[in-house]
Amino acid sequence: MLDKVPRILVTGASGLLGRTVVKILKEREWNVVGVAFSRVDSGLIKCDLRNQESVSALIEKEKPDVIIHAAAERFPDVVENKYEETCLLNVKASGHIASLAKHCGSKLIHISTDYVFDGTSPPYKVDDECNPLSKYGQTKLDSERAVLTEYPAACILRVPVLYGPVERLEESAVTCLLGVLKNSEPKSVSHYDKRCPAHVSDIARILYDMIALMMKGKTISGIFQWSGIEKLTKYEMTLVMSQIFSLPHAHITPSFTPGALRPYDPEMDRSRLTELGISHHTNFKDGIKDCLTPWL
Repeated sequence: MLDKVPRILVTGASGLLGRTVVKILKEREWNVVGVAFSRVDSGLIKCDLRNQESVSALIEKEKPDVIIHAAAERFPDVVENKYEETCLLNVKASGHIASLAKHCGSKLIHISTDYVFDGTSPPYKVDDECNPLSKYGQTKLDSERAVLTEYPAACILRVPVLYGPVERLEESAVTCLLGVLKNSEPKSVSHYDKRCPAHVSDIARILYDMIALMMKGKTISGIFQWSGIEKLTKYEMTLVMSQIFSLPHAHITPSFTPGALRPYDPEMDRSRLTELGISHHTNFKDGIKDCLTPWL
């Protein structure tokens, strides 16, 4: 039991992860302030994180105990085509938020990615050398460095490819595979690079546990990582969906050649979290059935 109800500010609150984080923390009856920009639903505060004055005013007004910084541009095509603009959000805004958090005494958890690794030597420990292969991975590595430079006591949580309740199938690199299954046109799907998918509810519960420890006085800082326990290629994910929903998959063939630049196997070591007693994993079959059933 916590001495007080924590006030949590969540950036990217309208996104795939942010929506579930806000939902689960509110279910715990915590005081949650959700921030969004392009998709501002009722109950969320609109703020352009690239506007430093707006962000400064927001954090000064809300005075959160903890900031979960989940906002980022993560779609590869956007990052590739608008790299400088992406850096303003992914890197510069992250550093600014870290500076503000330190100044006002808020704890900070910055969400990062397994794409900071090249995928050649898994499982990766938190202090293993990073070598991002994509511009997206580079912006997230740069964001980690910006955050820890401004606020050395901040926390980084690296997460893998995520899936969960989506507003459109393309919102997740996992759920979009259902569209491939439902379309009878012949399609090749990668059976080369491996992923450790995590359900957004698992990440939200991990964040809850981390913050609960923080609020009890436990020092939680530096880099933490979570990978889903099951390792699957995208082709294997489509086979799971095919089995669950009784959808034909004869039109889908496995591809054994590398596609776009992405890590081959970016599985991350989870021990810094498990040593704290923090571990949440939804079985992929159960998780994907739950979030995709509404789309059938």
